[in-house]
Amino acid sequence: MPETIPQDSVGLVQPQTLHVDQPLELECGRVLPSYDLVYETYGTLNADASNAVLICHALSGHHHAAGYHSADDPRPGWWDSCIGPGKPIDTERFFVVCPNNLGGCHGSSGPGSQNPETGQLWGPDFPMMTVKDWVKSQAQLADALGIQRWAAVVGGSLGGMQALQWSMDFPDRLANAVVIAAAPKLSAQNIAFNEVARQSILTDPNFHGGRYYLHDTYPRQGLILARMVGHITYLSDDAMRMKFGRDLRSGRFHFGFDVEFQVESYLRHQGETFSRNFDANTYLLMTKALDYFDPARECDGTLEDALADTRCNFLVMSFNSDWRFSPERSREIVNALVQVGRNVSYAEIDTPKGHDAFLLPIPEYRKLFGAYMGRVAEAASNA
Repeated sequence: MPETIPQDSVGLVQPQTLHVDQPLELECGRVLPSYDLVYETYGTLNADASNAVLICHALSGHHHAAGYHSADDPRPGWWDSCIGPGKPIDTERFFVVCPNNLGGCHGSSGPGSQNPETGQLWGPDFPMMTVKDWVKSQAQLADALGIQRWAAVVGGSLGGMQALQWSMDFPDRLANAVVIAAAPKLSAQNIAFNEVARQSILTDPNFHGGRYYLHDTYPRQGLILARMVGHITYLSDDAMRMKFGRDLRSGRFHFGFDVEFQVESYLRHQGETFSRNFDANTYLLMTKALDYFDPARECDGTLEDALADTRCNFLVMSFNSDWRFSPERSREIVNALVQVGRNVSYAEIDTPKGHDAFLLPIPEYRKLFGAYMGRVAEAASNA
């Protein structure tokens, strides 16, 4: 944490836990008998609960979206660039809620938590999750917080898919959906990347069929490789060239297989750090949830059919250098919304940063995002 908390920071925050005893029926056909959701809130809920914003996290995200947990935190929450006083999601105007999804590894019920029926860790027995399941559990959280209707549901990447799902499953419970760097379903190429990542984990000798907790180990090398593959897809070629080029660590070739190029060092460092902080079973679950997401298939029709009953306003944003979820995929969502007569705004941001651009303080992005959320705040104050 910096020596002094920046004025546009939400400051020190503490996670909270909602325990739900009501069984949750899942798309996979199983039932989660009870569960915990860990979440954080920023800002103040107004008297009529009309200023609440839900933040949905992406694949490796969690509930800690902004601020600091302690003075020892080396960095703030994962979306601190967009959440705080005067930022696009202005905590002086909004009450912001960010949960860690079920199946996660940061406090919510997941593979590393206890199965209440056996007293043992869930491990690979934790049920398969889908975006619809997450949205259903998030609705339970909204009920517990006294929020009947979100001013906005916001998310990037997998979080954007959740925002889209909210608009379909609970059309009367949100006024706006902000869908950033997302897609209406994964392409075959994206599913392929996820499968390579999963296989690197599943074939790691320390995976032990997902019961590595019992062996006091974890599939370190598999997680490292999975993160390396994923991280390559989050950056554009231009971003990697500008950041690393073909720079060598020592300035000369060593004619071996150890790290020589700076980009190799970066990927190994990212993979190693990730492997120490993320659960392998969670990674498998989250990537499968990505693969399964396909609203058009769920309703046996087109995307227009899936979105026909939506009622909220939409902001869809994409980034021109994002090849993981390209602007064409965002325009599929926009075109379907236009076809069914929804009020939708669309922006394609010019940046070399790739898919991860949605996490970064890019001036044009923040300006557009902030202008839209300013209108959301005005509407909420006049509700």
